[in-house]
Amino acid sequence: MRISTLFISALLAVSAMPGHASELFKPFRAVYKAQWDMGISFGGDAVGVLKRDGDRWVSSLSAEALIARVNEFSEFTVQNQTVQPQHYEYHRKVIGGDKDAVLQFNWNTGTVLNDVAKKPWTMDVAPGTQDNLSYQMQLRLDLAAGKETLVYKVADGGKIKTYPFIKLGTETVTTAIGSFEAVKVQRDRGTDSKRNTYIWFAPELDYIVIKLQQVEKSGKEYSLLINKLEFTDP
Repeated sequence: MRISTLFISALLAVSAMPGHASELFKPFRAVYKAQWDMGISFGGDAVGVLKRDGDRWVSSLSAEALIARVNEFSEFTVQNQTVQPQHYEYHRKVIGGDKDAVLQFNWNTGTVLNDVAKKPWTMDVAPGTQDNLSYQMQLRLDLAAGKETLVYKVADGGKIKTYPFIKLGTETVTTAIGSFEAVKVQRDRGTDSKRNTYIWFAPELDYIVIKLQQVEKSGKEYSLLINKLEFTDP
């Protein structure tokens, strides 16, 4: 999972039962205290936004400091409680190297156009495949629905990768906006993996991500902790 992949999203109304996308997803703007290690350690703010754009939702994450800038967003729709990504972009500028990736999904043909480092190519994608932000929207829906099996196919780096998660129970997370009983999940990378990712979702806040922690094999760390939250108009 890319270190900036974190958060937030969706709707296409069907029924009004609890946990449905039409109730769970609401437009918002969240500010996170971030700690980054990209070869050079620094702290700052990361901003996560969910907004409605016609029949689509847009989830975005941005972070900026003197030496680095990261911007990531996903456009998607939701049908029958399934998030369907349409367009995804990731842009990173940092001392020592930049990175850009654009994915355009075509569900009529079951393909996605990848454009990484201005080298486009097309690959097949199965129904339900997510991008590096939209899978977190699907994870929110699945947690709210009480699902125990949390496994996602993600188009990432020109490959289809499998992201399985394990629910570790609940844990109290204290933040600047209050303390919340959050559902803690772990990316299942196998017992021998030295890379760990943990995400805390707050049911009280419609399963918005309130904390994330990732440790790379090299020991580099990345973390987010919510600092401000505003629900915005549709």
